[in-house]
Amino acid sequence: MSSERDYAKGYNKNMDQNRLTPIRRKRKTRAEQKQETRNALIEAGLLTFSRDGYHGASLEEIADTAGFSKGAVYSNFGGKSELFLAVLDYNLSILRGEQWDPLSLAGSAGEALPGQIFDDRDQAEKLVRGFELATLEFITTAARDDALVPALRTRIQALLDAYQRVVVTHRAPDEELEVDEIARLMAALEQGVSVLALSGISSIDGSLLRLGMRRLLGDSGGSTDRSDHTSILPTVEQVQRLINDGTSESDTSD
Repeated sequence: MSSERDYAKGYNKNMDQNRLTPIRRKRKTRAEQKQETRNALIEAGLLTFSRDGYHGASLEEIADTAGFSKGAVYSNFGGKSELFLAVLDYNLSILRGEQWDPLSLAGSAGEALPGQIFDDRDQAEKLVRGFELATLEFITTAARDDALVPALRTRIQALLDAYQRVVVTHRAPDEELEVDEIARLMAALEQGVSVLALSGISSIDGSLLRLGMRRLLGDSGGSTDRSDHTSILPTVEQVQRLINDGTSESDTSD
């Protein structure tokens, strides 16, 4: 009996020593949690502003879509205008990033759209059009608010900077206009085309818009081929990135 008890005691001792330690998940820092909350609110803001417009969107709805209370919005942003500016920054970083080139043909950088993305084309186009309309609302509001004018100018400058990168790449060697001058003209052309399209009065297809931009770059002798009518506005793939990137960042940080 004693040998059995000794065996049992030794067995239990070994079990205690060899007992598996549960894997602990790394606890996120307060800064990481705050950033995840901020990202979720920006994504929810993008969807809500696109659907309801700048004035029509409510912070309660945005917070609820993101899975938080309204207090989370004010913990991360000063109010609706600051949240919209954050969404605008997010848009600019994704849709006007370092690799953006409005002169490249839509089909030259990628293959045909996958079926699951093609099925979302209508939704993607509604998202882009909706946010453009919300941006026009915001611009007319911010332009009348002395506190928002500097922030608005910063975002417009970010757009001009994106066009300056394009001009540096494509500008004709003998073009007399300065880089920043051409960039402003190209941005004005694109925004003007957007207003025409959003109004429903008129529209200019992608081939004509690209041709006009090439003329601004001094490419008067370039190709006038207008067989490609795709828009230079965000593609479905870019919109998918816009929606999914924030979610992916949160997932990979777990």
